[in-house]
Amino acid sequence: MNTTVGICILAVGGFLVWRALHRVDLPRTVSFEGIEDPQVSQAYDRISKWPQFRLLRRMIAGKLAGHRPSGTLADIGCGPGYLAILIAERHPHLQVLGIDSADEMIKAAQSNALRLGLPDRIRFRRGAVGNLPLQDGTLDFAVSTFSLHHWSDPSSGLAEIHRVLRPEGQLLLFDLRRDSRGLFLWLLRFAQGIVVPAALRRANEPIGSHHSSYTVAEVEGLLAKSPFKQHRIDGGAVWFFAWARKGPLEAA
Repeated sequence: MNTTVGICILAVGGFLVWRALHRVDLPRTVSFEGIEDPQVSQAYDRISKWPQFRLLRRMIAGKLAGHRPSGTLADIGCGPGYLAILIAERHPHLQVLGIDSADEMIKAAQSNALRLGLPDRIRFRRGAVGNLPLQDGTLDFAVSTFSLHHWSDPSSGLAEIHRVLRPEGQLLLFDLRRDSRGLFLWLLRFAQGIVVPAALRRANEPIGSHHSSYTVAEVEGLLAKSPFKQHRIDGGAVWFFAWARKGPLEAA
């Protein structure tokens, strides 16, 4: 009897571990971000200060440093501006621009830059990735984090970023991957039900972002069809980095 119970416990434990580590297979569903709602924008600003998001920004900034950014860098979909602020702090030689489609986010980013003593180091402008408020060949580097899954037309967005980059300009994308581990999806569901602010729960976040994100294979397909001829994807357990470079002689 004890042997039978032990085998059952091991079997159940093994199944739970497999479910936790197995990659989920979900169809992609579009999510409404809702950041024009002041309450949603304030909630995003609030959770961006949580330790886990601070650690993520440091990880992203470390990855960026490996590509030796110079000149003018834009954070596209900058939200409340904390990543742009961190980049400006770590790279004082850079001209940093934050771009977001929501007025509420731009206001929050400007306020945060002022509060942290960097109002003259960073500029913030309203604009969508499909229609960036920049001339051809303006940027040396573009960064976009937790934003790709909200782009209404990723192909147009990548083409637009390619347009505003100078020859040999670089792009670094960071986002969730929909084919994440089962444990991570469970943690997101727990966070949405218990931890995140009510305004984000009404916007179906963070589950909405997870379900509208892309698999690594899908991101590879988007980049393969984009004007970027040189690109690379580094896939993690629950997120990915995608890097791309515009050719040295390419026009916009």
